[in-house]
Amino acid sequence: MIKFVLTFFSIFPLRLNHFIGALIGRYLYFIDSDSKHITNKNIQICFPELSEIEQQDLIKKSLIETGKCLSETGFIWLRSFEDNAKHVLNTLGAEHLDSKQPIILLVPHFGCWELAARMVSLHKPTVFLYKKLKNDKQNQLLLKNREQGDLFMASADKKGLIKIHRAIAQGNLIGILPDQDPGEKGSILAPFFGQDARTMTLLAKLARKNNAKVLMTWATRLDKGKGYVLNIEPVNILSESGDVKSDVVLMNQAIEEMVRMKPEQYLWSYKRFNSVIDY
Repeated sequence: MIKFVLTFFSIFPLRLNHFIGALIGRYLYFIDSDSKHITNKNIQICFPELSEIEQQDLIKKSLIETGKCLSETGFIWLRSFEDNAKHVLNTLGAEHLDSKQPIILLVPHFGCWELAARMVSLHKPTVFLYKKLKNDKQNQLLLKNREQGDLFMASADKKGLIKIHRAIAQGNLIGILPDQDPGEKGSILAPFFGQDARTMTLLAKLARKNNAKVLMTWATRLDKGKGYVLNIEPVNILSESGDVKSDVVLMNQAIEEMVRMKPEQYLWSYKRFNSVIDY
């Protein structure tokens, strides 16, 4: 069923793909969906300064973008990297990928992160950290569609960390999506939009240990299926104190500042504060 859905969405031009995705998002908004409930809770927590009408407008826009995120996955995965690249209308900051320092890509769940991963791997071999799915068949499907060309995956476990360290030593790019709740192991509580969120420490520790350059990397989705803009921007997440908590706080601040530029494209339908609040 999953393969059929991915194939279905892969056959349409991007403009039509995003149109269908927007319809899915509107449907999620107008019914009492789990996605709407979670998004509503997150928006209330993170944007208390907005009026109720403004919050509802952001919730609706967010779910529309969530729908596009769902529909475009097949479009990205089941087409070649070269075809994907045709839809990137501009790349800002590509020069930052050329560095003698190790490079860690900080990739939030914003816009089309699947596309961002593919595009940077066209520049240099890239290893992305990922969390294994519980369903083995679904996990194999994910790896089949993500591990292509010079894009490789490393599982978030001991074996995967060895792969990450080896890739750093070889001068490859490392990609990490650090804005998920990883559970208590390897994480701390750090503010995100004014609310404590359980946040991984791995990215900050790797950056400090390897004196790495950290590049915030995201693909902004353009309106009406026109394409994407790939953004690559250096961020400083290493505090003067050298304390891992301070580093993680800086990392969350950097993500927050980026998200505020176009908040509807962030994945608000994810239980980001699951460890500290009741959804």
